[in-house]
Amino acid sequence: MELVEIKEGKSRFLVPAQDENLNFPPGSAPVFFNKRMEINRDLTILLLKCLDAENYLDAMGASGSRGIRVSKECNIHAIINDKSAEAISLIEYNRETYAPEAEVTQCDANVIMSERRFDVVDIDPFGTPAPFIDAAAGCAKKYLFITATDTAPLCGAHLKAGMRRYFARPLNNEYHSETGLRILLGFAVREIVKYDRGVEPLFCFAKEHFVRLHLKLTYGAGRADKAMENIGYIHQCPKCPYRTEQKGLLPKTLYCEECGAPLTAVGPLWTGPVSRTDIIEQMQEMLPDSELGTQNKIEKLLATCKDELETSSFYDYHVLSRHWKVSPVAIETVIERLKEKGFRASRVHYAGTGIKTDAPLSEIRESLS
Repeated sequence: MELVEIKEGKSRFLVPAQDENLNFPPGSAPVFFNKRMEINRDLTILLLKCLDAENYLDAMGASGSRGIRVSKECNIHAIINDKSAEAISLIEYNRETYAPEAEVTQCDANVIMSERRFDVVDIDPFGTPAPFIDAAAGCAKKYLFITATDTAPLCGAHLKAGMRRYFARPLNNEYHSETGLRILLGFAVREIVKYDRGVEPLFCFAKEHFVRLHLKLTYGAGRADKAMENIGYIHQCPKCPYRTEQKGLLPKTLYCEECGAPLTAVGPLWTGPVSRTDIIEQMQEMLPDSELGTQNKIEKLLATCKDELETSSFYDYHVLSRHWKVSPVAIETVIERLKEKGFRASRVHYAGTGIKTDAPLSEIRESLS
């Protein structure tokens, strides 16, 4: 295969040449590599620099790019695994050329995760990670990283597929990107707690075509129970913007306080915080010296996530304006007006037109125009 050298962060590695004329160039190569996921890999490097880990498993290495970078940039022993002989050939070449300290294994991801344990386990499949989270839950000693690219099932566009994979009911609406993240997180928690392990989100986000979770795992039935306290539902009115949240494994029957319509239950999903402020601050401190290609995008993402409220949904500024048939003021003005009234309000990283607030709809409408 024809190979080209890529530079990301402080690392170099080889990937197969791709046909850039196609709608999805990575699909044209014999071994998968997606340039658009550079920010995903950059954030992995940045976060690992903030954590206490001695070894790291890239369970589905493909070209080996992420594991090579972990070995070179984080000073962590990286184990790069893939079941494909063609991928292993490329990974071996990259290891020998760029990261001789790394370890390469050829195995089915679920098999290696059932046979060995690692401080950090990273699963980044093509599509859904659902079939791998059970094995990863026992394999990861301290941290579990998960990428999902099947955003259509997670966000409700492919409803039945989402229900099959994640045992949850999504809803395709204006805040579906956040719903998708929280459904994936809720599913991961339910897979992990059955082994009496606690789960704490460190830094989780959704961007464009993927969702990324970075989780800290602990031990003990009590900590597992504490994680389960954050499982619940969003109840959305099908006729107006009203929604409310509910904790608990089973949904209740609720009605809209604005128009009286029966609410649609979305979930089960994670209703707690999706990131830790102290982790984001550590990442911000590390960022200037990390030489990451997506530094400017990461700066904006971290700043927004740091200030983002922990509510499980957001209001789309444009959707509200159309619903109420008003010509809105600037989005920052809406947020400042809500804060002046004593409510909490913030932008969201999921969408440039998203607002999170604990204000009732009447106050939001008054602040919008």
